[in-house]
Amino acid sequence: MKYSSIFQYAYLVFAVLFAYDGISKWGDGTNAAYISLGLAALAVFMFFFRRRFNKKFQNRNNQS
Repeated sequence: MKYSSIFQYAYLVFAVLFAYDGISKWGDGTNAAYISLGLAALAVFMFFFRRRFNKKFQNRNNQS
């Protein structure tokens, strides 16, 4: 399970990259900025979802 805790932080890295991409494309007048910012929001959501899931999984394993 050590790998899953490392990979959950990869979601934050991707969120930062997508946010930077969205901000840099903001003035172009295309919808690409909205797509990048949406993906950044999704990556942040996935980080918190995976973190909560991992904590539940660890608590279940510690009780057994």
